[in-house]
Amino acid sequence: AVIRLPRISNFTDFAVLECREEVSLRYVSKAGDFGNPDLVILPGSKNTMEDLLWLRQSGLEGKVLRHASSGKPVFGICGGYQMLGEEILDPEGVERGGTIKAMGLLPAVTVFENTKRRTRVTGRFGEVNGILKAMSGAKLDGYEIHMGLTQVRGEPFCRLESGLEDGCRQGNVLGTYLHGLFDSG
Repeated sequence: AVIRLPRISNFTDFAVLECREEVSLRYVSKAGDFGNPDLVILPGSKNTMEDLLWLRQSGLEGKVLRHASSGKPVFGICGGYQMLGEEILDPEGVERGGTIKAMGLLPAVTVFENTKRRTRVTGRFGEVNGILKAMSGAKLDGYEIHMGLTQVRGEPFCRLESGLEDGCRQGNVLGTYLHGLFDSG
């Protein structure tokens, strides 16, 4: 289940999954349609703070939190990754200004900046458990396009060929800034 945020970005992240016979992918925009998915994906957003508030108001945040607490995987990409952290700070008013409590599923804090990061990257996935276990150690290609820096106090999601780490993982919850991860198969 991909959470269909009002300001979703980078739909192409899921195009390859929609084409796989063994994957039943659906977009969810109402708590009543959440169901019992094997995996929940929080996608990128053009306004992370507003979409996080919408997630709360719609009842979907509670559904995602219960899904994660049951041991099932939750995967956040870019803005979805930022939402999974502890806090999002916007001191320069890039989105709406101020500070917002995030979902608290990853030990990470994001601070928005006026500079947008855009870069292609390659690297390798870290250790992944559960239904995504086959990704462990696999080569990855992707790209970053986001505002802000995330400070992580946990295990990285992946290691880039540049030597830098990206994202965070904690148990069944994974987050990354990298788009296009599923494109390489």
